[in-house]
Amino acid sequence: MDCTLTKHGLEQGSCQIFDFTAGKMRKACDASYKVKDGVPYRLINAIFLSRPEHYLSIYQSGCNLACKKCHSWQFSQNAVGEWMSPYDISKEVEKYLNDYEITFVSREQATSWHAHELCKSCGSCVLHGTRSKRCPGVLGVDKIELSEQGWGPARNIVAFTGGDLACQPDFYVKSAESIKELTERVWVLLETNGYGLIPDTLERLQQAGIDSFWLDIKAFDDTIHRKLTGVSNTRILKLPAELKESGFVLELLSLVIPGWVEADQIGKIATVLASVDAEIPFTILAFFPAYKMIDVPTPNLRQMIDAYNAAKDAGLRKIKLGNVHLFVKTQEDYDVLEEHVGSESV
Repeated sequence: MDCTLTKHGLEQGSCQIFDFTAGKMRKACDASYKVKDGVPYRLINAIFLSRPEHYLSIYQSGCNLACKKCHSWQFSQNAVGEWMSPYDISKEVEKYLNDYEITFVSREQATSWHAHELCKSCGSCVLHGTRSKRCPGVLGVDKIELSEQGWGPARNIVAFTGGDLACQPDFYVKSAESIKELTERVWVLLETNGYGLIPDTLERLQQAGIDSFWLDIKAFDDTIHRKLTGVSNTRILKLPAELKESGFVLELLSLVIPGWVEADQIGKIATVLASVDAEIPFTILAFFPAYKMIDVPTPNLRQMIDAYNAAKDAGLRKIKLGNVHLFVKTQEDYDVLEEHVGSESV
């Protein structure tokens, strides 16, 4: 299959994944994407109600980037899973709506960010009959469901996550259309690295009914981004403005990776976002060793606080730190963190 990106004058993604059937490396769009009788199919590794996002996550095999830090490399960098069509996806969504007591949220809340405003996933209200002191106190116990990853609500959101082939938009377009034909009360979210989201694709996704994007910006520095992912981020840094202009709900994610992406780059990414809209939610995650970066340490408490401050100084108003358990080891650590960033940002 010819690369759709090169047809638009862009660099092909670092998209070689291992195809077990062929016994060799192949382009992700050849090994994990296909069109049969005019119908697009994707290899899907798993589908379940994820935590702490509290929505139905569709974990895709194959990706157009080969990130050294990938936390989903087992299926994003390998062709594994079940071939599924947009119709198959809509049937999974229908099952989700029937199996769970759905908590309906507005389109503006069709993000991972807003999940923590409903539930912290501790399960205390169900297991012990009392709410934890950090409970938002928004939902009744009847809305708390048990899924593979723990307790929480089941929101009316369907997210495509894991591997990313936004450069092959037909699957997402037709899946969104199938879901919206099923019900208009479900929001469709794409978790994406942004590579392949050219203007024509954004227009098609918007028309098909995609509601929101969770954009993962790996680095601000182009050289570091290329070392991490294999491609430039020049196009990606333009996306926050384009996504907002196109009417999508938007949230951003970046990882603090010691020696690679630290407070200075987090601040520059935040500056880009703040220039578009200071209210864009920004999650700063702590990196943990994985894939080809198993020797890189997890950031410490000070580094995470510095990253938070850099984003705040850039003008962003909605900042949250994630993977807190990796850099907070004691109650004293947590008290220090809460003192510096506030409980609403943890």
